[in-house]
Amino acid sequence: MARTDTENAADAAAPGYEQARDELIEVVRRLEAGGTTLEESLALWERGEELATVCRHWLEGARARLDASLADEKPVDKDE
Repeated sequence: MARTDTENAADAAAPGYEQARDELIEVVRRLEAGGTTLEESLALWERGEELATVCRHWLEGARARLDASLADEKPVDKDE
């Protein structure tokens, strides 16, 4: 399925894995600390969900690249 320009632009604007992970850690820390209004907590939760999706996307991409690399390797023939 072809990706739209909007989807490609969204991917280009998405943070890298480490940046998303670090921000997600901060979001969780703030939620666990409490002291925020309901509206702030909901906004943090939503941001956390977005960041978790970004991290999952990066990890799935890494897994696909590893799987493809392993599939490209040819088994060594012991008789050679």
